[in-house]
Amino acid sequence: MTSDIINNDTICALATQAGGAIAIIRISGNQTLPIVSSVCSSIAATTPANTIHFTHITDGREIIDEAMVSVFKAPHSYTGEDSAEISCHGSTYIIQQILNLLVANGCRMANPGEFTMRAYLNGKMDLSQAEAVADLIASTNKATHQMAMSQLRGHFSSELSTLREQLLELTSLLELELDFSDHEDLEFADRTQLLNLSQTIEKRITTLAQSFKTGQALKNGIPVAIIGNTNVGKSTLLNRLIHDDKAIVSNIHGTTRDVIEDTTQINGITFRFIDTAGLRDTQDEIEQMGIERSYKKLKEATIVIWLNDKKPSEDEIQKMTHLTQGKSLIAVQNKVDKLAPTEQHPWMNPTYFISGKHDIGINALEQAIYSAADIPEVKENDVIITSVRHFDTLMQAKDNICRVINGLESQIPADLIAEDLRLVLSNLSEITGEGQITPQETLNNIFSHFCVGK
Repeated sequence: MTSDIINNDTICALATQAGGAIAIIRISGNQTLPIVSSVCSSIAATTPANTIHFTHITDGREIIDEAMVSVFKAPHSYTGEDSAEISCHGSTYIIQQILNLLVANGCRMANPGEFTMRAYLNGKMDLSQAEAVADLIASTNKATHQMAMSQLRGHFSSELSTLREQLLELTSLLELELDFSDHEDLEFADRTQLLNLSQTIEKRITTLAQSFKTGQALKNGIPVAIIGNTNVGKSTLLNRLIHDDKAIVSNIHGTTRDVIEDTTQINGITFRFIDTAGLRDTQDEIEQMGIERSYKKLKEATIVIWLNDKKPSEDEIQKMTHLTQGKSLIAVQNKVDKLAPTEQHPWMNPTYFISGKHDIGINALEQAIYSAADIPEVKENDVIITSVRHFDTLMQAKDNICRVINGLESQIPADLIAEDLRLVLSNLSEITGEGQITPQETLNNIFSHFCVGK
């Protein structure tokens, strides 16, 4: 990346959410220190890097605030430019006065994401890491935090770098086949070696792409639909699971006429619970619309809680089993407080007996929901794809590497295979924003790994 894409303006912006006790104002650009020194009493253009200073912020006539200023110098800063961070009191008035002073002395207010864009353009991070910054800010649970941190720390980039090295080796072998095949004393890889390497690359791309399903579930919340007849306690159960009175509870049939959604966390994983209208035959036109939406939400759910207050018939069991094919179905019987222990007969294996009203059996049900999600524990170094852009690009790369494999198996000319190989490289480059493999890199790799000039 070249820095001429970056506007040479020195930029400033509030880096923390307004309303806190302390606010941080970030400044970045070539004129950072001269501008900051014009408003901060203890900062000069020669102030050493990686230091923190107590200062008075002044407009030349009066002190606006007492603050701490952190100084960073290129290239050792978040953006790769000279930068500073002013930690001041969180008063809206103080923040605005400091920003006004900075702008009056030569700063420009930053555009959304401009600090991270500069970090990317200055080579401080690749494009996938830059995207991880937004995911880290938006993380709402341990799993999404771990995924964002993994990507920000370059684990996904490292995976792509390994693939790039393997593709470089594959490109070099093809170049040998194309350019030096007339040398009888030259040894280079046969098609079997090329095929094995291509299959290794395809397998890793496929694994990365398949992680997208888990990534989306963790990022957006796993959808859980609560399904059942009217007045079996679905809204009460929803309120109990989300620990809030989100849904109206009433003994009147058909009280819930539309879909109600909310989220909660179980063991660090976000679940999106959906309370649906009760399933029954009705002439009420509005209630019918709610029931239609219930069936739609059932199709969208990954987990279905089928709630009853009595044992359903065999026909009902067969119908629900058919409707939830491909999903995790959890059978639950509510109002267990009205049943004797001898009446608690499982009608599906397993059946969870609860009382939403009296908080009986809810913990066991929550663990069953967590188990049904079947989400692997996310560790610090795990690479899990969460971006639709990354997934789509990986799928394109998979299609192109599969064409390389088919070409090798079909013994088609190496120049046609090389074209598909370049497409794979282009796909992976789109993710990180890095350049494709150059002819010079290919040449260097040939001479460093093979005895071409003997």
